[in-house]
Amino acid sequence: MTTTPTIARIWRGRTRADVGDAYEVYLRAEGIPPLEKTALGVQPFREDREGESWFTTISYWPDHESMTAFTKGEPTKVHHLDRDPEFLIELPERIQIHRILLDHRRLP
Repeated sequence: MTTTPTIARIWRGRTRADVGDAYEVYLRAEGIPPLEKTALGVQPFREDREGESWFTTISYWPDHESMTAFTKGEPTKVHHLDRDPEFLIELPERIQIHRILLDHRRLP
């Protein structure tokens, strides 16, 4: 298995602005750690808009097989966190999978 990411798995969700901070704490505690243990890397993002907070999580994978092993099935299927229905305005229906065409990073 290569240690170079070739695939990005992208999840997006949004909350009302008044629960954005609480969801961020929840996402960091419950959603990110499993990815940190399994994926080559993970980056959570947050964008605050008027009345809403948008969250995007990108995880990086060496191949399709490793994503499938992590999700125990189809990688585009969303596996919602237990409290997502409480926080999210709507439950995302799918995950985006993108091939990484260029990986240009400045490493220390």
